[in-house]
Amino acid sequence: MQLPLSAAVAARLEILDECGSTNTELVARASDEDGENWPDFSVLVTGSQTDGRGRLGRVWVAPPGQTLAMSVLLRPRLPAGEPVEIDRYGWFPLIAGIAMTAAVAPLVPLHSVRLKWPNDVQIDGLKVSGLLAELLPGGHAVVLGAGLNLTIAEADLPTPTATSIALNDPILLGAELADRALAGYLTELGRLYSEFLRFGADPESSGVAGRLRDLCSTIGSQVRVQLPGGGELVGTAIGIDDSGRLAVRKSSDGRVVAVAAGDVTHLRYE
Repeated sequence: MQLPLSAAVAARLEILDECGSTNTELVARASDEDGENWPDFSVLVTGSQTDGRGRLGRVWVAPPGQTLAMSVLLRPRLPAGEPVEIDRYGWFPLIAGIAMTAAVAPLVPLHSVRLKWPNDVQIDGLKVSGLLAELLPGGHAVVLGAGLNLTIAEADLPTPTATSIALNDPILLGAELADRALAGYLTELGRLYSEFLRFGADPESSGVAGRLRDLCSTIGSQVRVQLPGGGELVGTAIGIDDSGRLAVRKSSDGRVVAVAAGDVTHLRYE
């Protein structure tokens, strides 16, 4: 697999013929004794991921040669070299979701591409990409993993709520599609990431929060949130707070609850 456009964007790009999990592999490589050789914005990618992981412990099904699995290493520092406060790390997967949404949209110009909080990219309401962030030991770096369905046929989709770029009148196919998708993602991710850091990890002044509001289909929707501990929350998603959490006004009593993690269903799609 050749990815010349993507290689020009990444600080370091390694392409693997096959990999269990690009996130697991990149976390391991960036954490060992040679970790300094993996600078900020290093990228690991494969077209055959055999043990992919999604959010909340789910398995990411990825048929060989029909998807792209990628992981990006971020070692964030503010302009004067200070570390980013840990409560701002919740914005990194959201930034990745914005970047992937922006990368997919021009590939399927006849369709609506939106971001479902926290980081599911959807074409006309069907999932084409999912993202997973993992902290490195020590908590001063993060790996952003993403899976993108490129050419999966309808009969081979893992769930009825999934789709692929090829099923949506794409302007490109084959190796060119993979390279354009990854390069678009990395370009937008790098721009948003740089602005976020340049403005002191402030989501509003950096423009990140505004982009999220523009692209996020969850804001304003009636939602059901399955919480990690097993509880359920039903209400209206009214916004995103400074830490990247989803603010939900409960239907039962009108209280606003900030949700850091959960499985969100847009009730209008049911």
